[in-house]
Amino acid sequence: MAFEALGEKLQETFKKLRGQGVVTEKDIKNAMREVRMALLEADVSFKVVKEFEKRVFEKATGAEVMESLTPGQQIIKIVRDELTWLMGGAQAKLAVSPKPPTVYMLVGLQGAGKTTMAAKLGGLLKKQGKKVMLVGCDVYRPAAIKQLQVVGEQQGLRVYADFDTKDPVAIAKTAVSGCDTTLCDTVIIDTAGRLHVDEALMEELRRIKTEVAPTEILLVVDAMTGQDAVTVAGAFDDNLGIDGIIMTKLDGDARGGAALSVRAATGKSIKYVGVGEKLGDVEPFYPERMASRILGMGDMLSLIDKAQAAIDEKKAAELEKKLKSQRFDLNDYLDQLDQMRNMGPLENIMGMLPGVNAKALKNVKVDEKQLDRIRAIITSMTKEERERPEIINSGRKRRIAAGSGVQIQDVNGLLRQFEQMQKMLKMFSDPKKMRKMKFPF
Repeated sequence: MAFEALGEKLQETFKKLRGQGVVTEKDIKNAMREVRMALLEADVSFKVVKEFEKRVFEKATGAEVMESLTPGQQIIKIVRDELTWLMGGAQAKLAVSPKPPTVYMLVGLQGAGKTTMAAKLGGLLKKQGKKVMLVGCDVYRPAAIKQLQVVGEQQGLRVYADFDTKDPVAIAKTAVSGCDTTLCDTVIIDTAGRLHVDEALMEELRRIKTEVAPTEILLVVDAMTGQDAVTVAGAFDDNLGIDGIIMTKLDGDARGGAALSVRAATGKSIKYVGVGEKLGDVEPFYPERMASRILGMGDMLSLIDKAQAAIDEKKAAELEKKLKSQRFDLNDYLDQLDQMRNMGPLENIMGMLPGVNAKALKNVKVDEKQLDRIRAIITSMTKEERERPEIINSGRKRRIAAGSGVQIQDVNGLLRQFEQMQKMLKMFSDPKKMRKMKFPF
């Protein structure tokens, strides 16, 4: 995950300061030297690092900090605030046109992930109630428009594709001008990219911009390109004038320097980030939340957002009734498993908890295949078996094991686990039993 290496180093550095009652200027200098090295190793640009170091040092050596009761904690707060400022301060939202359709034009180099991101962003906006249409203007890359059609269909989005013309400007103009705003209030244009910035690419993008007057031009950059992302962002902004940045593959870059550098270098905010390969793996970028995660303070707000998005409120209400009446069965167990998995990789979820750092997570191996096995076992049962697990005898266990491709021991293990959960839920739903329990606090 992004910032993993940086987070480890910063957390280790500030662990020394956190509990100190007195912090000297020498202590701060030593800490800032380690911070500087950590940022440079994370591929943050030298200019950005020097400015960051200067701002933190000036605030950390102020009388208010040095004379406070917890100067170590004060300094950590200053670093968090400066990291937040470095990444843009507050969350930057997409602009919306007062007169539909709102048009977002995605630009960037080839391989940055524009086509997939068009579908990811479209799916996210659709969940917010927008009527989205994708427009394929990459007429050069083989099967680019077909790819857009496939990922758009998976997201349930309309896709405008014209295979009869090779003029991307004409395609964009026709799609936007012919957009029926009763069916489509948001248009996302997927443009062509090149392996490098060139004048032909920029001229084509400028012509599309002139013809369709996009509400926002969003630059899609690959987080794994490091400092090249800063160079690319500067070139596109100078030639085209971008309104914001979408960073892809943030989950694949343990350093994260591009995200820290690109905002400071261009003045343009990161609006969304791609955090995985699935079409649902896209999130708004919150600088303050990311700064807290880097420093090991967790990110409970993002965790709550994920939970709210994943949990079916109707099913949650039904489950509450079942728990009160002690009728929790294997169907409910499977629902809870699916909703938990919808929140994303479990390692990422755990990384949002306060005090859980990247180093600790390296020793935690969450076996996603085990969750697949549990699902296979439960779905191999009959409706009656899922509702009344107590009827599952040895013969039924053999059939379920064969149907799910596991051993009988695996079926027994799941049933034991479920039985223990049922006992616990019965205890929590019975106030008399709860009062008899002795707690060690």
